[in-house]
Amino acid sequence: MSVVILFVTSESSNSERRFDKALTISQLKIKLEPITGIPAESQRLSLYNGEALIGSLEGNDEIMLGAYPVENYMTLQVNDTNPNRIKNQYTDLSLVEKYELPQEEYEKRSDSVLAFKQRNKLGRFSDSRSASEADSNVEYEELAVNIHVGDRCEVEIGSGELKRRGTVRFVGETKFKSGIWVGVQYDEPLGKNDGSVEGERYFECPSNYGAFVRPNKVVVGDFPEEDFDDLSDLEEM
Repeated sequence: MSVVILFVTSESSNSERRFDKALTISQLKIKLEPITGIPAESQRLSLYNGEALIGSLEGNDEIMLGAYPVENYMTLQVNDTNPNRIKNQYTDLSLVEKYELPQEEYEKRSDSVLAFKQRNKLGRFSDSRSASEADSNVEYEELAVNIHVGDRCEVEIGSGELKRRGTVRFVGETKFKSGIWVGVQYDEPLGKNDGSVEGERYFECPSNYGAFVRPNKVVVGDFPEEDFDDLSDLEEM
């Protein structure tokens, strides 16, 4: 059996294929139909060597492919002779009517990706995240034991390079997020609230002096209030 490797091209496809030279042109067209989407009876075949046309494979569909001067890596161009056919009807996804499963129905399915993640505790269903949060809450509770309302403190901001001084005004759980929080009244108006968050008041302080931070960001001790009245040096910088 003699096989030839050809590049098959059409308006909607481009691929490399192997064909038996003993195939008749009629049999070849049948094989080309699922490749190009063009019905066998509407195909017009042309053989190219690079950009040079070798010739047409039309005239007698019972002639074998090997009867033509066909060689490996030539191009077999398949043209559609039906001018009324809708182009790309098998490859253009915009022509396909789509159905979207309602979210509530999707959540009930047992064979979905969502169900798989739930069963195997992956992604947002992972126990590792809950375990990590639980460990953090235990740490916060242990640290909060040594933090009391009225204590002077220094709060680490970001990575800890920036620090702000203030007074502890609240220690405990909040409604805006789980776990232990420390409410601090800063010495400067560098906070985000007045001691209340989302309509719930936890302590009283002037607007923009209050902030809530985790216990691991708070160090209590002898941190006297700094003098911010003399700003002459800052104004000259």
